[in-house]
Amino acid sequence: METGCWLLGGEFEDSVFEERRERRPGPPESYRAKRCEPQWFYEETGSSDDVEALTVQKFKGDLAYRRQEYQENKATNTDHLTTVLYLQFTICSSLQNLEKTIFCLQKLISLHPFNPWNWGKLGEAYLNLGPALSASLASSQKENSFTSSDTAIKSSFPHSGKDCLLCFPETLPESSVEISSGNKQKSEKALKNIQNRVTEERAAVLLETEMKACASFIRTRLLLQLAQSQQTSFALERNLRTQQEIEDKMKRFSFKEDTLLLIAEVMGEDIVPEKIRDEVHTEVKCVGPAALTTLVIGSSKEFEDKWFRKIKDHFCPFENQFHTEIQILL
Repeated sequence: METGCWLLGGEFEDSVFEERRERRPGPPESYRAKRCEPQWFYEETGSSDDVEALTVQKFKGDLAYRRQEYQENKATNTDHLTTVLYLQFTICSSLQNLEKTIFCLQKLISLHPFNPWNWGKLGEAYLNLGPALSASLASSQKENSFTSSDTAIKSSFPHSGKDCLLCFPETLPESSVEISSGNKQKSEKALKNIQNRVTEERAAVLLETEMKACASFIRTRLLLQLAQSQQTSFALERNLRTQQEIEDKMKRFSFKEDTLLLIAEVMGEDIVPEKIRDEVHTEVKCVGPAALTTLVIGSSKEFEDKWFRKIKDHFCPFENQFHTEIQILL
């Protein structure tokens, strides 16, 4: 037996021929899962085990994520702050909160102004924000117009009430009917003016958000074109594909050629190869939580004034062009 096994090139371990151990008498002990107190990971463990410390930090992070308790002022360097901002962006975009999504992207861009992908995301967010703001404005103005019309109609009939409605128009004096008709015409004219103003405001909101989206896309394209010569393979393919997508999106805008040239000039003022090279190879800045918060903008208005103010001011001397472009949107 042993010779045959050796000739076949295999040997059996001695453990194979050992007798099976007898099972422990009696039923097996019931399993008892370890139970922890709620939020046990907030207690001071005092353990020097790196794995346990990492586990505690993970549980704290998971709970903060569930509660949406993420704060920039706890970041310790620019990499941490960037990660926190991306986390905020992911959460806000998943909740479809457009205004907060835009603000997160604006903070990221203020920290990394030469990142083309964040500019592209910002352009998409502005495109989605325009119709949402327009619909919200129309809804609020519609409610106001209903309230105004109801007030105007009631004011046309000084004796409102069930009795008055039942007796109209047979028992009302002719003079009252004439006065009421005049007031009704005035109220209808006022309502028409309100509707026209709402339409103009909606068009203005759409025009402004489209301008911001267009400027963001142009900035994205400029940055991609500058990086194109240094890319190969899949990175270059993604670059070119994104540029083509931007070209397709630009067709939906109604801006004239001189306006587009101005936007490109304004959005490309700071694009210098040396600056972008420094941005790519920048070192992680460990300046402390307080100083880190000063690296990002404090409000959406601050960001838009910095990047879009010159473009918005361009429309003021050319009011005819401004109103023409509004009419195209109507």
